[in-house]
Amino acid sequence: MLNFLLRRGLATAPVLLIVAVIVFLLLRMTPGDPAAAIAGDGATVQDIERIRAQLGLDAPVVSQFFGWLGHVLRGDLGYSYFYKMSVTELIGQRLEPTLSVAAVTVVLTVLIAVPLGVLAASRRGGRLDRFIMSASVLGFSVPVFVAGYLMIWLFSMQLGWLPSQGYNRIGEGVGPWLRNLVLPCVTLAVMYAALIARVTRAAVSEALTEDYVRTARAKGISERRMLIRHALANAAVPIATIIGLSVAGLIGGVVVTETIYAIPGLGQLTVDAVLSRDYPLIQGITLFFSLVYVVVNLLVDLSYLLLDPRIRY
Repeated sequence: MLNFLLRRGLATAPVLLIVAVIVFLLLRMTPGDPAAAIAGDGATVQDIERIRAQLGLDAPVVSQFFGWLGHVLRGDLGYSYFYKMSVTELIGQRLEPTLSVAAVTVVLTVLIAVPLGVLAASRRGGRLDRFIMSASVLGFSVPVFVAGYLMIWLFSMQLGWLPSQGYNRIGEGVGPWLRNLVLPCVTLAVMYAALIARVTRAAVSEALTEDYVRTARAKGISERRMLIRHALANAAVPIATIIGLSVAGLIGGVVVTETIYAIPGLGQLTVDAVLSRDYPLIQGITLFFSLVYVVVNLLVDLSYLLLDPRIRY
């Protein structure tokens, strides 16, 4: 396992470097000038050129990249033009809301999707199976922003049960914290639960056709125990894989959801950074999300060792 961790750790650096190069070049190929945005509408050409020189944007692109990369390797993600503060500090300030949304969404998704998938597999071909799979297709087909606005319209505007926007930190109380997370987390969970439920149903259905399941039934083991101890346990690897991919996919969903519900997390910070063309902030957030993606995939790979002892790296 140690060799596996070392190999994956060494493979992470080139991946992050490639991501950094791509993002760096794409940002500078898009139209617009951050110096002009900072200077404002009434700025002269001289004012804009002076700001460009102060920010180092007048240097060759290669020099800009290696200068920025050198700071990153020293643990410095740069200085935000727009917010006038360290990118690392900004990410730290916005991390809690994003982690809260992601964590609650993952827990809610797994608690909903896995039991529904197992239930559908146990009733394969029946009405309940067709209903769950039809509902999952609908849930996966609805875009996140459409589901979000429907949630706001129903539960906030019509029923008045839940707040439509904002975020309360967990230090202010668990109740208010959860109350503000219900709508955004349910909005995200609808799509990912639909996907995980379908994969769970397929994996468990395949496991139910194996010889060990027929042997378990012949021994008189109850259907519930057979589903959990035998079918679900042996179908855990593909389920863990899709859960890990869903966690990584939350990065895109969080950006949209935080914008809809005005949650001051990394998703909304990403949108603000793109609109203001804040190069260091965009690059810092992208690197952070890339690192999270790599770590999640590493944890999923490690989970295989616990779920299936036959797997060895």
